[in-house]
Amino acid sequence: MERLFGFRTEDLSSWQRLVALLNRPTDPASLGIFRCLFGMLMAIDITQERGLSHLDYKYLDGAPVCRFPLFNFLQPLPMDWMYFVYVVMFLGAVGIMLGCFYRLSCLMFISTYWYIFFLDKTAWNNHSYLYGLIGFQLTLMDGNRFWSIDGLRKPAIRNAHVPLWNYTLLRTQIFIVYFIAGVKKLDADWVEGYSMSYLAHHWLFDPFKVILPVELVSLLVVHGGGLILDLTAGYLLFFDATRRYAFIPVSYFHCMNSQLFSIGMFSYTMLATSPLFCYPDWPRRFFARFPSLLRPVLPFTTTDIQTSASCVYPETQSSGKDRQETRSATRPSKLRLKHKLGAIFTLLYLAEQFFLPYSHFITQGYNNWTNGLYGYSWDMMVHSRSHQHVKITYKDGKTGEIGYLNPGVFTQSRRWKDHGDMLKQYATCLSHFLPRYNITDPEIYFDIWVSINERFQQRYLIFDPRVDIVRADWSPFRPNPWLMPLLVDLSPWRTKFQEIEGKLDNQTEIVFIADFPGLHLENFVSEDLGNTSVQVLQGQVNVEIVEEKKNYTLQPGEQMKLPAGAYHKVYTVSEEPSCYMYIYVNTTEAALQENFTKLFELQERVRNGTETEPLPPELQPLMSADDSDESEINATDPIVRLFLKRQRRMKEVKKRKEANVLERLNRFTVKKYYMIRRGFLMTAIALRNLAVGLPPVEQLTREVAFANMKEPQAEANDDERLKDEVGHGEL
Repeated sequence: MERLFGFRTEDLSSWQRLVALLNRPTDPASLGIFRCLFGMLMAIDITQERGLSHLDYKYLDGAPVCRFPLFNFLQPLPMDWMYFVYVVMFLGAVGIMLGCFYRLSCLMFISTYWYIFFLDKTAWNNHSYLYGLIGFQLTLMDGNRFWSIDGLRKPAIRNAHVPLWNYTLLRTQIFIVYFIAGVKKLDADWVEGYSMSYLAHHWLFDPFKVILPVELVSLLVVHGGGLILDLTAGYLLFFDATRRYAFIPVSYFHCMNSQLFSIGMFSYTMLATSPLFCYPDWPRRFFARFPSLLRPVLPFTTTDIQTSASCVYPETQSSGKDRQETRSATRPSKLRLKHKLGAIFTLLYLAEQFFLPYSHFITQGYNNWTNGLYGYSWDMMVHSRSHQHVKITYKDGKTGEIGYLNPGVFTQSRRWKDHGDMLKQYATCLSHFLPRYNITDPEIYFDIWVSINERFQQRYLIFDPRVDIVRADWSPFRPNPWLMPLLVDLSPWRTKFQEIEGKLDNQTEIVFIADFPGLHLENFVSEDLGNTSVQVLQGQVNVEIVEEKKNYTLQPGEQMKLPAGAYHKVYTVSEEPSCYMYIYVNTTEAALQENFTKLFELQERVRNGTETEPLPPELQPLMSADDSDESEINATDPIVRLFLKRQRRMKEVKKRKEANVLERLNRFTVKKYYMIRRGFLMTAIALRNLAVGLPPVEQLTREVAFANMKEPQAEANDDERLKDEVGHGEL
């Protein structure tokens, strides 16, 4: 028992022995190193994922913006004061890293961090939640006992023992992150390989694709490997016999995640937590190998550790030193109140952390197709969504006038479409803004179609004049009656989807739809989609062509062509949910690609001298394309201009892919430099405004323009975005 878990069975035989165990004196070295790494990573995170570099764009001071706080009374401060909040959080993170005024630094960090966290539910994710939890834990721990400025200021705490519960909390917290994430991945969608199937196409999985097809890479490596690693990582890191072997796959896993997802410092934070599972004195043994010349700036390597009032020592101290902590078979010294409070907090906190991921039966108002608010349940990457159709309808409560809103108006977030509580907040916000546009007492209705984990696109929220979301009832403790259920009975159709899609050519697209009996989908076929048809897979539908005022009934297997540039409605008239699919070809896109092919062939003939006919004036830019890489493209024909822009962009992408390590490092460094530079310059402007007041507008404009300065290459490419190509704006 002691060899496997680090304590004896007798240590659990009574409350007093358990308190003594949790307060057993332990080497502070590993905790001190983790404190330093965590503070450093959080200081970097503040400038990036927390948004310091684009804070003015995030909060849009004075603009009409709909926000989604956890508690509706929470609102952002004026812009200059928000910068001040970030300064306090940054100084707190730096203080944690240095161990300087440690307890105050922790309070500065967590108070501002949790304020910003609760201010915007749309930015919630599991790792941001984890940062707040670790910051809270460190506030109560003795993290400044090793390699800290506080230790230099106060010799009494320098290199002093910390109670074992400091390590117990952190180790168990990380174990929960891994293990509960693995339990959540036992979901059928993950096990069957539907949650993250697109990841198999990433270049990181190319080595696996040498021996396995993409489908098996997705099922066995992405989903199977992720499930096994999450379920076992916590156990493998805990036990001495398996720890050294677990470091390799766990570290590789986090390094891959840093490339697969935009998750900021999360991968590096998890890498920093892995050594917490080692013996607490590992930093002493590690830094003892460095040259003696570096010892003054390196952490302590001496094993002479001071006693601490935070720990419970045996009445008769053993003279021998254990690698992990001091042990004795004699009775512990007298237990104090702080020792009992530490033990009680540890047990209650860990019980709460095990319970919270499964507490959704209490907070039923936050449950949707998935349970609870995303961010505290460790259900990482289990669900992927795509949105096909979003319609917001308003009705003037006085005149009865009906109109439509651009989805996402007055907000910068898209996550409101997936959560009923945010949708309620959004509708309430819209009802406050619309009266400014002479819409009295507005009613708001939503029609949102979502596909989760490659299922049918189906109605998420009912679009019905009887359900005005502004006045709809919502409570955090009751289910939402206006949310439509997920049609899980149709999940087996996903295998059929893959068969159907496999038979299509490269130009044909398909969208699968499911709807409820008695409801209908109103849709518009763009003129770009010149060959669109609808085919029924299950149930019975009536298709109404609005302009023609004609209705057509379709049974399973039947298909009809839909007119382009016109509205139609698809009514589900069967007693069971209907399933149908749209099959379409973007004729404009197909024609554009055909023109690109012809222009490329012509350009190749010109280059190799086989083109005998003189080029007309509108095609002359093709001859000088190689010489105009760094200059403006002068082409009168929009097709030629778009073709040359596309070629230039493809060259840039190829150049980036073929760049060597030094070029990539330089590009990364320059990008981060300008991002961090903007954050700190805008912060300096805000603090100056708070200290001495606003300067003249002309001076403020120059200062902001200087802060917005980008690297020369970025400025040159600002007008070369792919949005022109994707949206065909020039055509």
